[in-house]
Amino acid sequence: MTGAVAIRPCARADLEATRAIYNQAVRETTWSWRWAELTGPEWQDYARAHTAGRQTFLVAEVDGVVAGFANTGPFRAPDGYELTAEESVYVAPGCQGQGLGTALMEALVKRARSQGLHALIAGIDAGNVPSLALHAKLGFAEVGRLPQVAHKFDRWLDLVFLELLL
Repeated sequence: MTGAVAIRPCARADLEATRAIYNQAVRETTWSWRWAELTGPEWQDYARAHTAGRQTFLVAEVDGVVAGFANTGPFRAPDGYELTAEESVYVAPGCQGQGLGTALMEALVKRARSQGLHALIAGIDAGNVPSLALHAKLGFAEVGRLPQVAHKFDRWLDLVFLELLL
C-alpha cells in the first residue's frame, strides 16, 4: 500500500464499492458463507442494518478508492444482547496483507467502545487463517468452535467464534 489511507464512516456513495468487495468474497472464498451475490437493494438493506443504533460501518480508502470495510451488526435479536455486536471485516484482494484490516478493526473497536458496547463477536471460517490471526493480534479470544456447520464449494466448513470484551 503506497497511498494515503483514510478510515471513515461508509457513505451512500461507497455502497457499490463495498458490495463489490463483499461479492468477490462470496464468489471466490469461504470467508462469506453465502452462495449468491447480494444485489444493490439487498446491500442497501445490509448497510442500514449495520448503521442503525449502536452499529457502525467503516470504510478504508486508499488514494480516494474504497479498498475495504468493517462493520458491526446485531448479534442476536432479544434485548439482552443489545450491548453485544457481531463484526465483519473485508479487504479487497489487491490490498490484503498491507495493514488495512488492522486499521479498520482498530477503528471499529474504538468506535464500539465509545458507543458503549460490551462485547464484539467474530464468526470466522476455521480455514481463514489471516482473519483468525488478525483477530488474535487485536486481543480476540476463541470462545467456541462448531464443526461442519456450513457447506460451500462442495465441502463442510467449521465456524470459529472469537470474542473481544470491551
